[in-house]
Amino acid sequence: MSDTPDSAVRTYTEQHRTAFLDDLAAWLRIPSVSAQPVHDGDVRRSAEWLSAKLRETGFPVVEIWETPGAPAVFAEWPSEEPDAPSVLVYGHHDVQPAAREDGWDTEPFEPVIRDGRMYGRGAADDKGQVFFHTLGVRAHLAATGRTTPAVSLKLLIEGEEESGSPHFRALVEEQAARLAADAVIVSDTGMWNETTPTVCTGMRGLAECEIELYGPGQDIHSGSFGGAVPNPATAVARLVAALHDTDGRVTIPGFYDGVAELTDTERALFAELPFDEAAWLHTAKSRAASGETGYSTLERVWARPTAEVNGIGGGYQGDGSKTIIPSSALVKISFRLVAGQDPDHVQQRVRAWAEALIPAGVGHRITFAPATRPCLTPLDHPALQAVARAMGRAFGQKILFTREGGSGPAADLQDVLGAPVLFLGISVPSDGWHAPNEKVEIDLLLKGVETAAYLWGELATALR
Repeated sequence: MSDTPDSAVRTYTEQHRTAFLDDLAAWLRIPSVSAQPVHDGDVRRSAEWLSAKLRETGFPVVEIWETPGAPAVFAEWPSEEPDAPSVLVYGHHDVQPAAREDGWDTEPFEPVIRDGRMYGRGAADDKGQVFFHTLGVRAHLAATGRTTPAVSLKLLIEGEEESGSPHFRALVEEQAARLAADAVIVSDTGMWNETTPTVCTGMRGLAECEIELYGPGQDIHSGSFGGAVPNPATAVARLVAALHDTDGRVTIPGFYDGVAELTDTERALFAELPFDEAAWLHTAKSRAASGETGYSTLERVWARPTAEVNGIGGGYQGDGSKTIIPSSALVKISFRLVAGQDPDHVQQRVRAWAEALIPAGVGHRITFAPATRPCLTPLDHPALQAVARAMGRAFGQKILFTREGGSGPAADLQDVLGAPVLFLGISVPSDGWHAPNEKVEIDLLLKGVETAAYLWGELATALR
């Protein structure tokens, strides 16, 4: 093997493979379930374990940052280069609940290796994908002969992501000066599949609302009063019916204000992906695809804003009939937002739309949950291209691009820090996030190590 930086990275990674996997297994044995108070101590133990391992890796600054909930871990390794850019890596060390009786073949917090895979809660989401950065930075130093990374490297590993990150934005705002970076790497994502390495370029935002309508002061007789007083259940049904037009577009005036439209290049790149719509529908347990006219299924899921009715109710729903006009009804609606949309503006437009359609004599209350902003990094951004190059070196093949239809705390980092967010993940759909028998493909995990090892040099050049 020639003595190139890439071959040196691979050699170093292979030499340390066993110890790396043993350490990861030790971390997975800590049941850091943030959603269950009985595991509060385990979440803290997880943070302490990671802190010790980061110090062992070589990070000169490692701190546990307290929040009103679970602790986060911060680490920093300044570069010796005075003009080196700063890069922040985000991930989380808490995990979803898991128990053998949920359908696991083995104990979820006793990791096992079988057929080239490591099984255990957190193997992919997100401990495995956080941990590959520890070996990655060591391989980077070994291959380049450096004593510090080519970038000033920072890590922020939170402890409440699986509980909705309730204190994350406040923590980022409080520590914004310490977290300042020229780019953010989010390692809490995945690839298209085992043979198609991809880089995610963005995530949708989220706004949620509940609309409650009030009619009579109590349920009343539909024979004595029906047709003569407003019915809140009917009013809710009319709101829902008015939400979309026949082309699947959201009818709320101003909803699409600022939407960043797909470019021809992005549409062509999406079309390169080996998407099997029949298989996707099977996974969705759906009989047909549907949505906004003029867009493919992937474009609808990744790059278009949506409005979905999550729940609707009101009146009698028991066995048989009960001939009443109900006193109240409600609907829960969520809006997935894309780059260019402002959650505050969307909330204002939703409120105005609903209030204009609510009939006289029907009271209302409209409440919104805290919103998540969308984030998107343009395809031609130098930092994004650096990630693609590093991944291409690790995988030895062309890297394609995706987006993520869901939402997460990455947008808070972009919003508060004003830095581009890049997604680096090696997990695949079969890894079973949040499901029984969660696993990570070990070969892909080591490709993540390699990618991280190449990335710091690539970013040092791209961000200067």
